[in-house]
Order: sequence, then C-alpha cells, then structure tokens
Amino acid sequence: MENLTAGQKLDRAVDKLGEQRSLTFELGLDTDAATLQALDAEAKPEDKMPDEAAELLSGARISVSVESKRPLQDSGDKDFSAMALKFSGPKGDLFEYRLIGDDAYIRVNVDSFTQLSGVPMPGADQLPAQAGALKKLFAGDWIKVSAADLRKTGEEMARGEDDGDGESAASGKPTASPSLGPQAQKKLMKDLRRVVVKEVEFKSAGGSDGTEHVTATAPFRTLLSELLDEIRPLTRQLPSGGGLPTDDDLKDAPNKKVTADFTLKNGALSDVSVDLAPLTEKAKGKELALVLHTVKGTRTTAPAGATEVRMDELMEGFFGGIMGGALDEGDYTDDES
Repeated sequence: MENLTAGQKLDRAVDKLGEQRSLTFELGLDTDAATLQALDAEAKPEDKMPDEAAELLSGARISVSVESKRPLQDSGDKDFSAMALKFSGPKGDLFEYRLIGDDAYIRVNVDSFTQLSGVPMPGADQLPAQAGALKKLFAGDWIKVSAADLRKTGEEMARGEDDGDGESAASGKPTASPSLGPQAQKKLMKDLRRVVVKEVEFKSAGGSDGTEHVTATAPFRTLLSELLDEIRPLTRQLPSGGGLPTDDDLKDAPNKKVTADFTLKNGALSDVSVDLAPLTEKAKGKELALVLHTVKGTRTTAPAGATEVRMDELMEGFFGGIMGGALDEGDYTDDES
C-alpha cells in the first residue's frame, strides 16, 4: 500500500474533484452575529457593523454549481454547459442566477433585501410604467436574458477607460482582454505550490467510515505575502483591476498561524474549514470560521415560467423607472438614498 504524506493526500483529493464533470459547493461563515459585531466593538458608533449586516453575514450562504462536457480540470470556457449561483440569507434566498447554454436566468427577492437592509424598496406595483421589464424582477419572478447580451452589458459598464463600443478611447481600436498563456499558467501553479510546501505544515488524522482529516497551518501574513510575490510579475498579463497589495500594505496584517481543516471522504475532498479566530483577539474563544462544503454536482435546469426580456429593456427600466425618479427621495435619509 502506498504511503502518502498529508500534503500528497490533499493533492490527490483536489485532483479527484478535477476529474468530475459537475460539482456543487457552498461557502459561508460558521459564526453568529454577536461575534461579528464584537470584532469592531471599539469602533465609533457610526462605524460599527449594523445589526442587519451582522445577521446577513453570519447567515449568508453562497452556492455554486458547474457542469462541463469534459472533466473540470481539462475544461475551457466553451466546455461548460451550465452553471448556477445562489446567494441565500437568514430570511431566505436573495439572489439566484443560472446559465444554461446561451440563456441566463435571474431572480431577485426584493422583500428579503428590504428586511435585511432596513431600507424600503418599492414593490413591483409601485414602479412606474417606464420601469417596463424591471417590474418582473421586482416582483420576484424569473426573467430570461441572452447570456451574450448580459456579458456585453457587464463589460461595457466595467470598461471605464474605453468607450461604449468596446474600443479604446485613445486608439479607437478594439481592446483585447489580457490573459495568461498555458505555459505561464503552469509556471504560476508550480511556483505557488513551492511556496505552499515551504510555508505550510500539513498533518493527517484518520477517522471512521473512510473519513480522514488533513490540517494545513501557516503564518497568515507570511504566506499571503509570498503568494502575492509569485503573482506580482504576471500582473501585466492579467486583466486590469488594480495593483496587488505590497509588503508595506500587509505590514499591519496579523502573522498568527491560521489552520485549515480539510475533510477527505474515500480520498476525495468533502469539506474545508478555515479557522479565522486567531486573526483577531476579539473573537478569542468564539467560533469564527470560513466553511466550504462540496457535494456531487446537481443538475442545473431552466426555471419554469421565466419571462424573456432584452437587456436594453432592463437598462431602460432601471434608468427610466428607478434613477429617473420612481422613488420619492423625500421619504429617505441621505444615507438610504
């Protein structure tokens, strides 16, 4: 029987995930609202975390599902046939997005957002006629849009230095999205693994029913700084989005050791829990962890009864119905507005 180190077991467990063609995982915090609010107990009253925000963060869950025609580790953008993202809070689902082929489906729970934020939002029946297709979204109904149009709109809104036609404002030529080539990607992964092997201490503990725990412990600031040092030379090839933090930016970050607990079931990665309590003295003795659960991929299906709309209709509804004065600003404080 092959005798593997704890690090090798974890590597193989991650590889097993990559061999699958579908995967679903859920990410959330294992803590309570009181613990989160204790983190900034010494802050000024106006800077303290509101009750609604603490409740949202402590009960929030992000669920992601992906499906591919090929093993996930070998998949490119064109291989993914479906994906889904759902953001849930303690009051229920807040937002859900599904991508199936060329179509994207979106649903928003405006009532849940209102309860959590404490800021009143109009119901679908309160929106003016100019809101158009946006009424469906505010009513909590599923809407269906072209995935290509949705992506194009997002790119246009994010492209601050370009004009609305996807051309550089300076040259008038289409802008290219920077990306890393296959060789650069392989070198980056090799360099990052070298840092992890050097800085992280792995331990393994057996369990029952094919379950095993692998813990990885490392000083937080040291590990983060060295990982960023490996990525930094490649930033010119990466999509723009601001520079990476420097060592000077990280000097005040805690350098206490943080431990991640990986649960392996029959050699495959099942759960990950990262203990964040050592990063703050105020959470001492209380549970504060970032938790990720992985499960066998669930099939993403198109929701029944979705209303097909165009992106330009939604944008016209937003700027004409909401930004154009659908809400009576006199009913809100400056912060709420």
